[in-house]
Amino acid sequence: MRRVLRYLLALVALAVIGAAAFFFWPASLPDVSAARARVPQGEASIRRGEYIARAADCEACHTLGNGARYAGGLPFHLPFGTIYASNITPDKETGIGQWSDAEFVRAVRQGVSRDGHNLYPAFPYTAYALMSDEDVLALKDYIFSLPPARSVAPAADLSFPFNQRYLMRGWNLLFKPSGPYQPDPQRSPEWNRGAYLVEGLGHCGECHTPRNQLFARDEGRKFAGALTAGWMAYNLTSDREVGIGAWSDQQIADYLSKGHAEGRGSASGSMAEAVEYSLRFLTSDDIHAMVTYLRTVPPQRGGADITVNTDPPSLRASTAFSPPPEQTADATLGLTLFQGACASCHGWNGEGLQHSHAALRGSQTVNDPAATNLLQVLIHGSHMETNDGSVFMPAFGRAYSDPELAALANYVIGHFGGKPSKVTPADVAKARNID
Repeated sequence: MRRVLRYLLALVALAVIGAAAFFFWPASLPDVSAARARVPQGEASIRRGEYIARAADCEACHTLGNGARYAGGLPFHLPFGTIYASNITPDKETGIGQWSDAEFVRAVRQGVSRDGHNLYPAFPYTAYALMSDEDVLALKDYIFSLPPARSVAPAADLSFPFNQRYLMRGWNLLFKPSGPYQPDPQRSPEWNRGAYLVEGLGHCGECHTPRNQLFARDEGRKFAGALTAGWMAYNLTSDREVGIGAWSDQQIADYLSKGHAEGRGSASGSMAEAVEYSLRFLTSDDIHAMVTYLRTVPPQRGGADITVNTDPPSLRASTAFSPPPEQTADATLGLTLFQGACASCHGWNGEGLQHSHAALRGSQTVNDPAATNLLQVLIHGSHMETNDGSVFMPAFGRAYSDPELAALANYVIGHFGGKPSKVTPADVAKARNID
């Protein structure tokens, strides 16, 4: 009996030691020598890496913090604290200038830093895990060709137990893909390229997929839409009523590459950043590959179920320069504000006057009775660099009070979306305070 007991205790001790080694011993470095031999040298690799950096939208997170390209500092405000994007310039003291190929690949695909500590998945390594080693190495070549910038990001400020980085190893076992993307032989090369871009490099699911209780993507509701940092990332599934199933291929391609699709509105917030820093630089072949893949995403509901009325009666009764007569006969505060500050750009019939991006007909933003994105745009404005120049909308957060912005939002949703809306001043105040 004692021998059996000792045997069981030995097994328990081995299990404890194994678990401790798993959670506390630094993850091993991958052997990337074969992949490095397959990567072109010099300028060819740098240019390939630049394209990958665009497709992976690296600059939006690692540049917007302090203005220096790739120098980090952008805060990510999470329910359990704040973390900051790191400096990934080749500065040898504050950046990644001393990182080896293997250390870089491990960080991008496994979420483990050079010193062995685990990174948090605000850095989307669970999507980048699908990248090939060759693409990651080309990305490194490009980043190491950039000017070094001396910049130290603030330390993460997370509550316990989320500040215990070793716990991410257990999280990774549950939610991180085990290897690079494997093409589906039953699908076309175009579809597989689109899957690689959407699921991996573009990490679209990080915003457009709801989160589960452990703050991982809920793959059972993939691309169903989710609220992220005060912005609604809309449903990307093939559902024809609340997703993009009724959009034409050209509308999807235009929205991705230009930030605007005729009859579907314009991008703003994080999506505008994705267009500005990433999507507008992709080739037309890659954009259409993404369209091909998105067409096959199964329809989903329950994330951001916003139906769009593309032709409400109020727009049919309007001209570009005037609303329906019954509205002017009984003008509301919202109409008065829209007339004074908005009509000269957007027009009354939803077609836009000054620029195509100002068109509101068919926009999901003006069809959401909760006005989630509309309030953010009204308060903070919107800006986007496109391949045809800059487009912007000024911010009205300081010009108008909470009651005025609520009235304006309600009018816009009623007129351009044909829906009743009950946005309150308290809703506006809450939207102002979202980081």
